[in-house]
Amino acid sequence: MPKLSSKASIIIAFFAIYVIWGSTYLLNKISVTELPPFFLAGIRFLSASILIFGIAKASNFSLKISKKQLINSCFVGFLFLVYGNGVFVWALKYIDSGFGALLASTQPLFVLLLMRLIDNKKMKPKSLIGVGLGIVGMYLLVSQQELVTNEETLLGVFMIFTCVFGWSYGSVFVAKADLPKNYFVSTGYQMLIAGSILLCTSISFGEVWISPLHWSTNVQLSMLALTTFGSIGAFTAFNYLLKQVSTEKVATSAYINPIIAMLLGWYVLDETLSAQSIIAASVLLTGVYFITSKKK
Repeated sequence: MPKLSSKASIIIAFFAIYVIWGSTYLLNKISVTELPPFFLAGIRFLSASILIFGIAKASNFSLKISKKQLINSCFVGFLFLVYGNGVFVWALKYIDSGFGALLASTQPLFVLLLMRLIDNKKMKPKSLIGVGLGIVGMYLLVSQQELVTNEETLLGVFMIFTCVFGWSYGSVFVAKADLPKNYFVSTGYQMLIAGSILLCTSISFGEVWISPLHWSTNVQLSMLALTTFGSIGAFTAFNYLLKQVSTEKVATSAYINPIIAMLLGWYVLDETLSAQSIIAASVLLTGVYFITSKKK
């Protein structure tokens, strides 16, 4: 079987983080209606790590990891999967999946600000316009009357913003971090660490663990898709892209994911978006475009 070219691999990887990740908001929303959030995320990532290491061993990939690589894997596994995903799933208990995806679309804005603070990277005029539009879009999203009067929804919004910040910092960190060279193996270690931490968190919060035999068919299928396509496929593609292209380009998934998530949420779960949310989304995604686009 011919080996894929670097360009083809990058295109496939972008498809994974654009489309597959866009669908995970819906899959997580379906699963969290029946399963405790930290248990859900822990089982998902621990199962994915076992599958990854099994495939890696069968493929004769080296599983060796240095002490520094292990420490870095623990750090990024926590930022991406324990906090960035586990807490995000918890927050989906209080908000719609499409709305959560819109909030997550602020990631390029956070990445840009962090690169300015950490790498002292100067902001171009287009980026400044994008940041301004992003701030306006965020304000329009979270200032809606129905959100302001619902404390649980406001908590969910706040926690998602902290998740996006953690994920953004992890993205900037991974671009230069010493991690296992094989992206598949690197993903496996991050998920093994994160899955273990999430299950310990689940126990500490007193979550009730539910046997997969007692899950509804919809949740069983959602968890299967989250574990295989969402975790193994898309997250491996994400780790690969962070080493192959610029962090800003990888962050462009933030303005494709909400579109996929909103369409699926509307079609499958009958979720609705207010007119203000649609306007906010337009302003916010325009801002993201200014941040991520480059002058030819």
